[in-house]
Amino acid sequence: MDRRLTLFLLTGMVLGIVVGFLLNQALPAGDPALAMSADYLKLLPDVFLQLIRMIIAPLVFATIVTGIAGMRDSTALGRIGAKALGWFITASLISLGLGLVLVNLFQPGVGLALKASAPLGELAVKDLSFRHFVLEIFPISAFDAMAKNNILQILVFSVFSGVGLSALGARGEVLVRGAEALAELMLQITNYVMRFAPFAVFGALAQVVATKGLGIVRTYGVLVSEFYFGLLLLWTILLAIGALFLRRRILTLIRYIREPVLLTFSTASSEAGLPKLFEQLDRFGVPRRVSGFILPLGYSFNLDGSMMYMSFASVFIAQAYGIHLAAGQQILMLLTLMVSSKGIAGVPRASLVVIAATLAQFGLPVEGIALLLGIDTFLDMGRSATNVVGNAVATSVITRSEGMLQPLLDPDAEPPHAPAHTAAHGRAGLNVDPEQ
Repeated sequence: MDRRLTLFLLTGMVLGIVVGFLLNQALPAGDPALAMSADYLKLLPDVFLQLIRMIIAPLVFATIVTGIAGMRDSTALGRIGAKALGWFITASLISLGLGLVLVNLFQPGVGLALKASAPLGELAVKDLSFRHFVLEIFPISAFDAMAKNNILQILVFSVFSGVGLSALGARGEVLVRGAEALAELMLQITNYVMRFAPFAVFGALAQVVATKGLGIVRTYGVLVSEFYFGLLLLWTILLAIGALFLRRRILTLIRYIREPVLLTFSTASSEAGLPKLFEQLDRFGVPRRVSGFILPLGYSFNLDGSMMYMSFASVFIAQAYGIHLAAGQQILMLLTLMVSSKGIAGVPRASLVVIAATLAQFGLPVEGIALLLGIDTFLDMGRSATNVVGNAVATSVITRSEGMLQPLLDPDAEPPHAPAHTAAHGRAGLNVDPEQ
């Protein structure tokens, strides 16, 4: 099924670009027929993403609850959480630093003619504060957090629930089994939803190319190509660090996560690949009690592609306006971006919001964001896929460091559904890793 899904996704991408180009050439800009066609095409990815969002809250809740309840070891939970946060901070610094180095090396904004390509719209810059960050962590209610798909708040409630059920012991077994059944149900629904993914990919790319044309890529080709070169370097760094821990299994990990990465790239949405990423990490040998805790945490704190984009874009705008930033100012901007980005859970258009806040703080023209809006979708595709790669590597490495990495399953086999609380626990003798 997965090999066919990869083929169908690639086919959808190619057909989407072709159909979008034909519509763009056949219908003049501003033609109501073009707008109507693009709107109908956009309906396909919109429906798919809403189906994905329907799955995420119960899937994250169920996997975290069963994972923590099955771990039965609060010290292991704290150790894994500390390792995850340490990895996320280090990866964020690498991503931001690499973005700053490359944008200063290539200088894509130097000599650029300034012209707003689209209205800025509403940017919730006022929400980027320490107060907002702290309040955003804790849910007003579990139902509110799930209704809004706020992964960070769902994570907090799920951790409390898992720890509480673990403390209840036998009295909480019925709820643990219910959470396990809920996780399996969500994975089964995911299999159904993924059959619609190629149509969503087709619609997403056809709509973008039909409305913007291939010319937008040529116009900003230098910026796009340099940014994607930076992402390629970031992938190389992340995978090389992963190889230090996983050794030859890093190549297997790349093969296993191809579908969630491709799906995320095509739809420009990290959420689109999350359910499939859970499945593929199951097959790679990451226990669900570990991935169910680290992945939701990573989707809030470990956005490597977005980190690099924000540092790259901020200095690009300064270059476009002919504003020189000293090395000290750029380093301070790097740290500001790192701190600000950790408080953007639930903020619309998160990357642009953080960039706008940082530009304002450093006296740079906020309206420079208009330079990026025309190609933001194409840039978002790359940074979203990078977020998936970063979280997959982080989860696998932390699992390996805990001695919990299990033997591989065939990437096209059914994912394991063994109840989390009946799996082996502890460090020694947990699993047999063929690479150990």
